[in-house]
Amino acid sequence: MERVTIERLGHQGDGIAPGPIYVPATLPGEVVLGDVEGGVMPTPRIETPSSDRVRPPCRHAKSCGGCQLQHASDGFLADWKVGVVRQSLKAQGLEADFRPIQTSPAQTRRRATFSVRRTKKGALAGFHMKASDVIVAVPDCQLVHPEIAAALPMVEALAVLGASRKGALSVLLTRSLDGLDVAVTGGKPLDTALYAGLADTARQYDLARISWDGEPAITRRAPHLRMSGALVTPPPGAFLQATPEGEAALRSAVHEAVSGAGRMADLFAGCGTFALPLAQGARVHAVEGDGAMLEALAQGHRTATGLKPVTTETRDLFRNPLLASELSGLDAVVIDPPRAGAEAQVAQLGQSGVPRIAHVSCNPVTFARDCATLVAAGYRLDWVQVVDQFRWSTHVEVAAQLTLGTPTK
Repeated sequence: MERVTIERLGHQGDGIAPGPIYVPATLPGEVVLGDVEGGVMPTPRIETPSSDRVRPPCRHAKSCGGCQLQHASDGFLADWKVGVVRQSLKAQGLEADFRPIQTSPAQTRRRATFSVRRTKKGALAGFHMKASDVIVAVPDCQLVHPEIAAALPMVEALAVLGASRKGALSVLLTRSLDGLDVAVTGGKPLDTALYAGLADTARQYDLARISWDGEPAITRRAPHLRMSGALVTPPPGAFLQATPEGEAALRSAVHEAVSGAGRMADLFAGCGTFALPLAQGARVHAVEGDGAMLEALAQGHRTATGLKPVTTETRDLFRNPLLASELSGLDAVVIDPPRAGAEAQVAQLGQSGVPRIAHVSCNPVTFARDCATLVAAGYRLDWVQVVDQFRWSTHVEVAAQLTLGTPTK
């Protein structure tokens, strides 16, 4: 047995003691006792708890791997997530003004992916235990919207219909204006009997759409999402922001960063989270590698009223970034890349002379790296907005304004 004091949290949410020794479900300043195996204390006994330790709001917190930090106070989590972004920027030699963090309330996740496995008596749906393929039932999950939590029996019914006895299904649920949009992967091949069963399930649970391994199988109602004045039907499994509140916070930051621009590009535009609202006041060129998402964006634009022109371009911005000459002449650019960042695209953006950039990211490390490239090219990092829409997890989202030359106040 070893007694150690937790010095800090790692990026995966585990406490770190000298050694280093990684200790799950602990907080800085806590004194813990336990056996250490390979640099990890898997079952610590907390001798001296932190004043920031709280009772987890969810009864599944100890077993479920969906949340890593329910034992920490809201104030601690807010400061820690801002600190993660601040330290990432500091590692690149950057500083910025930070806006107050925007945190989504509990039970607001509008989309979640559940694992479900057939059993001898039926099926079991939920989230995986941490670092395990064991599924934990979460009937009253405090993270997702109650409508999604209440859909677990439907998820289990899908497994009974279409899962093999050896493999688990992955079922993505998204709340739309028209009911739940269900995207299933890992199932049996879709045949006549399975199709009939899915149709019965969709009627029984009043689902908007069921997609099976990427293809729409049952569509009772098109699952629309509202993006300002436009209604968009995303393709099955398409990327969307996790909570309405988080999306609104990021959208507000982007609007402020590019305010007054008349012509802009939205890079990694997805289904139009930013492009369509921005089209209320500007001409937008939306670029995205996934053609199906771009078609959803374009269709939403065609059916909306009062929007300025939006053009679309399907393009792999990792392998074929927009060149500086293609960006030159725009008033602003919005860039929201995946976790890997956008190293090649940012290098071109830095040479473009675009006066204003709204940078959105879900990875503080690649965000800081890409910001450093832009700052080296003559941009100023004016402010940073941290957004926590993955409550109780280690995930952090961030938006920032960069301006070329004299900063805009």
